Amino acid sequence: MEVPNVVGERLGGLDTAFLQIENENAHMHIGVVLTFAGEAPRYDDLIEVFERRLHLVPRYRQRLLAPPLPLDRPRWVDDPHFNLRFHVRHTGLPAPGSEEQLKELAARILGQRLDRERPLWEFWLVEGLEGNRFAVIAKTHHAVVDGVSGVDVVTLLLDATPEPSPTPPPPPWLPRPLPSRAELLVESLAGPLRTPLELAKVAQRSLAHPEEVVSDLRRGIGGALEFARAAFLRGGPRTPYNGKIGPHRRFDWVRFSLADLRAIKARLGGTVNDVVLACVAGALHHHLLVRGERVEGVELKTLVPVSVRADVERGALGNRVSLMIATLPVWCADPATRFAIVRDQMAALKESGQAVGAKVLTELGDFAPPTILAQASRLFATQRVFNLVVTNVPGPQFPLYMLGRRLIDPFPVVPLAPDQTLGVALMSYDGRINFGLIGDYDRMWDLRTLARCVRRSMAELAEAAGIELEEPSPYPRPEWLAEGGEGAEAKTGSEGRGAARGTSDGIG
Repeated sequence: MEVPNVVGERLGGLDTAFLQIENENAHMHIGVVLTFAGEAPRYDDLIEVFERRLHLVPRYRQRLLAPPLPLDRPRWVDDPHFNLRFHVRHTGLPAPGSEEQLKELAARILGQRLDRERPLWEFWLVEGLEGNRFAVIAKTHHAVVDGVSGVDVVTLLLDATPEPSPTPPPPPWLPRPLPSRAELLVESLAGPLRTPLELAKVAQRSLAHPEEVVSDLRRGIGGALEFARAAFLRGGPRTPYNGKIGPHRRFDWVRFSLADLRAIKARLGGTVNDVVLACVAGALHHHLLVRGERVEGVELKTLVPVSVRADVERGALGNRVSLMIATLPVWCADPATRFAIVRDQMAALKESGQAVGAKVLTELGDFAPPTILAQASRLFATQRVFNLVVTNVPGPQFPLYMLGRRLIDPFPVVPLAPDQTLGVALMSYDGRINFGLIGDYDRMWDLRTLARCVRRSMAELAEAAGIELEEPSPYPRPEWLAEGGEGAEAKTGSEGRGAARGTSDGIG
């Protein structure tokens, strides 16, 4: 007999782990900084678009409700006091509105923890960016969206055409009543009863297809052992990229042409993701040398998130992400050799089934008691299982628009876990691939230097491949400013919505 769920959707194991890792200094939200061509839309017009589209992602009107007993996990419930204008905020840059000022503003916003008593997201409209541009800074807790799930507050506003068709009026929203304490207690007590029932269902499916189960089990166990060996057999070395972090952040970015990275991988063999990881390894090599640190024999353990979301699951919220642990040859000074090491290692990791094994381990969290899951999550985050995170999010290779204004650049943000002072995220879009670098304010005081090291490392790879790097312009082309047409700022629409959900387009 199935135990009914009457008080809201229960948080999954991996999403709960992101909550458990978070503390006053380690904020588990992902984010993005976007720059657009043209004048900023009016704040009220932006609010109107949110009001028309927010019903498409109900999670953004929900908050977390803690269980009364440690036997259960938090649940998503409708926020009876939801206020859209609290989450959608409006600010501006002082003259001259430089990109350095935007980076500083983004760092301050990203260094603020989201309020657990409200829906876990914020959206900032930023006016006054030089070069006839404006910006958007958005952040969402990792427990809500994994960065590649396909729908978040940003994709709600983005369209594939400058003049999309109008959206129909949204249905009225009436929040469901909050559950009573008695209902929560019943659900908390019923939680442990669901585990044997869920395991029984798994066993029933196993009996129906025994050959497939044996094959999957063998691969899953082998991959899990491979992932555990990579994670726990040898901790990452002590470097400037690890240590106790504070609550404040620095943020920087670097632009590249996606065609250049594809040309490098075509000449040297491998994938675009191999180019990315080799570039990061070279950048850290140069950065350590600038700091006067040793590089001989240094190999940094790098957590590489991998989406395991099936096509039929695109658009669903929550995390469907697995992990691989790669080793960056920071010791290597030669860019061609560095790339070959990364390429061969990544090919071996894919064959090893490490990502499948990590998926098995994260899914076990769905059956683990919350107290055990909390301890395991904190252990994984604080024992220097890895030195840093490098994540590559594929985006659409065609232009997107918000209220008729063309999106120029997205710069992604990955959270810093405890003991991690640096995070690297990448996003490809419309022929570009951008690095977003986030660091602890005090320990990564020279993040701008690291950004220059990223440019130098990519230039070395390009030279090794025999190509010349393009310098993508941050400024809009004149035709972009006229694309939306007269009154474009007042238009809303649904045509092309979800276009920003991303397509691999051969990346990786």
